[in-house]
Amino acid sequence: MYRKEKTALDIILSNANPDPIYAQIAEQIRSQIVSGVLKEGSLLPSIRVLAKELRISVITTKRAYDELEKEGYIQTIAAKGSYVASRNHEQIKEEYLRKIEEHMRAIMLLSDFLDLGEDELGMMYELLKRGDA
Repeated sequence: MYRKEKTALDIILSNANPDPIYAQIAEQIRSQIVSGVLKEGSLLPSIRVLAKELRISVITTKRAYDELEKEGYIQTIAAKGSYVASRNHEQIKEEYLRKIEEHMRAIMLLSDFLDLGEDELGMMYELLKRGDA
């Protein structure tokens, strides 16, 4: 079930981001898991290795991993490492639906500000879907 090779993580930290460093790490790993970039059972870099690669403290990296484990995204096995936890299809679908709802709320706020109607929003959606926009 678990893969022995370590997965390289693509994490970009920003001091301009208002979120704490541990939250930036957790969000980017979470996103890579939900999108399928990180596969179920993949071995993640150790806390120490990731801290060294990102040039941050081990405590910060551990906090990110602890948060992901608490949320069920990763599983840590003593003396073996941290792995992407198995998640069922419904959990992943629920994550995507939550993200869509967040984007739709932002669209509603912007469209109200610009006084755009449902017809205009629908037309924009269709154009984007066809690739014409």
